[in-house]
Amino acid sequence: QVQLVESGGGLVQAGGSLRLSCAASGRTFSRLGLGWFRQAPGKEREFVAAISQSGSSIYYSDSVKGRATISRDNAKNTVYLQMNSLKPEDTAVYYCAAGEFTFATVRIDRVYDYWGQGTQVTVSS
Repeated sequence: QVQLVESGGGLVQAGGSLRLSCAASGRTFSRLGLGWFRQAPGKEREFVAAISQSGSSIYYSDSVKGRATISRDNAKNTVYLQMNSLKPEDTAVYYCAAGEFTFATVRIDRVYDYWGQGTQVTVSS
């Protein structure tokens, strides 16, 4: 079992930055791929970014590419999402997720077995 706890969300002005963190418990952390998803009010949950077990493969959605950086520290059982140049449309609840994915499945939420409770990010214009 893996438990995930996100932190770092908050209210930020457009153009600002946030760093989200997701701390995990469980001995299998380093063997799992990690992803970030988000869900805005009235919208479906969408893929944001993911990083493979070793960190050698990284994926981003087109909506955040160039503005986001995902990283992981297996020694600390933590995954991070640095978001820069934030836009009002980035407002959402951001979820950390862990699971085993491939290049073909990384953006599919049902592939991920473990989820955090989410952290709210609100970007004001």
